[in-house]
Amino acid sequence: MVKFRQTLVQKQTQSLLLKPKMLQSLEMLAMPMMQLETHLKQEMISNPLLELLEFNEEEETLPNKNDKIKEQLDENIKNETEDEELKKTLEETKELSEILDSYSDYFQGSSGGSSSTEGINFDQMTKEQENKRDKFIYQIEKLDLADNEFEFAYELFDSVDDHGFLLDDFSLEETSQEFGIEFERAEEIHSMLLALEPCGITARNIQECLLAQLDPETHNENIFRLVSEQFNNLIHKRYKIIASSFGTSITTILNWKKQISKLDPKPGLRILTNHTNYIVPDVIIKRIGSEYEVIVNDYSFPKIRLSRRYNKILQQVKRDKEALDYVRSKINSAKFLIKSVYLRGRTLERVTKSILHHQPDFFYGENRVLKPLTYSEIAQELHVNESTISRVVRIKYADTPFGVMCLKDFFTSKAGKDDNYNSISRHNVEQKITRMIDVEDDKNPLSDQEIAEKLGEMNIHVSRRVVAKYRKAKGILNSRLRRKE
Repeated sequence: MVKFRQTLVQKQTQSLLLKPKMLQSLEMLAMPMMQLETHLKQEMISNPLLELLEFNEEEETLPNKNDKIKEQLDENIKNETEDEELKKTLEETKELSEILDSYSDYFQGSSGGSSSTEGINFDQMTKEQENKRDKFIYQIEKLDLADNEFEFAYELFDSVDDHGFLLDDFSLEETSQEFGIEFERAEEIHSMLLALEPCGITARNIQECLLAQLDPETHNENIFRLVSEQFNNLIHKRYKIIASSFGTSITTILNWKKQISKLDPKPGLRILTNHTNYIVPDVIIKRIGSEYEVIVNDYSFPKIRLSRRYNKILQQVKRDKEALDYVRSKINSAKFLIKSVYLRGRTLERVTKSILHHQPDFFYGENRVLKPLTYSEIAQELHVNESTISRVVRIKYADTPFGVMCLKDFFTSKAGKDDNYNSISRHNVEQKITRMIDVEDDKNPLSDQEIAEKLGEMNIHVSRRVVAKYRKAKGILNSRLRRKE
């Protein structure tokens, strides 16, 4: 029994030690190109065993330099017979050097004009919507949720208007049932999203939005009560009634109101409005002849190598166990960093190729139609978790022959069925709704019900509620507001 307990404790300890690294690896998997580039540079600054390959250094000299480093390490390992700790550190340094050499395609192969970037239109691919929205999604990625809970969270975020509020016809209870989540847990997840920056996104109303922004450390309890208990009186300026309820003066109520007025009643405008910014795609999809090639874009990755000062560093910490342990920790951090970047690139490549396989009509067809595709289908094919697919595609972009596209846009839900019971994708239904509205009579615009009926005539059967949801998601006003006199 004692032995079993010791084994269990050891396994739990190992699990706790692995968890931060696993989390770091998952975070790197979710990072878009420019964020990963920044992360790598920060890691290099904090690790004395790594250095940046200078821009003006000849790439042809690298193999010779690497060979010399390995020869020197082999000689040092052979000559070190007294200090086992130093010898072990030298061996781990050699392993790091070999790993850097093995993964040089990701760190050194793109300088001097990489073949992976030939033919890329940088002017076309860099002008994209500002990535504040993507940063919010990245915060969702870091939440501790199950796969179906992540999808539920994304559905919440995808169902907000430009102000950041959930659409009027959105039902938290109905949506939680669709994803197999208990309503109480759905409320917890919703609260998590409300707390992300900027606070209040996915609120159901302005009252909930403001409550999410109130901070117990900077706002007193009475301000919470004012918003939660007296909000209707507050917006109608019934200050006398409020003051009587709180047993305080109108002046105090007005001071509390002043603090509330500093909150943001429309947080969505900060991340959901369209601005242009410069981004770099994570993957390139090029057509070569009749086929497509997938290339992970490593053009802007910093070119990393083992520091030329490594030998001096090791000599300085010689026979100092604590210092040697520190150096070894940096060696392990560097190895983990490089392997994580490699695995990120490999996973991104596999997922993109799988998308190509599942969306032939888009890439090879004339009308570029997307079929319904879920994270689950790709996950099963690649033998990974759905959350892995989500992290790979959510805020990453592909440079395609048809322009820069977010990888998540290749995944589209089933909106309805045709007369042959074949699934129709949300993307295709949205396109048809947009086209109908583009050619409608301005003086007599189509209602959501009329659009649903017209879709039915096209053998696409969806409800009026679905039409309204997709119309709002595309930023299209209702028929009353579209009418022109």
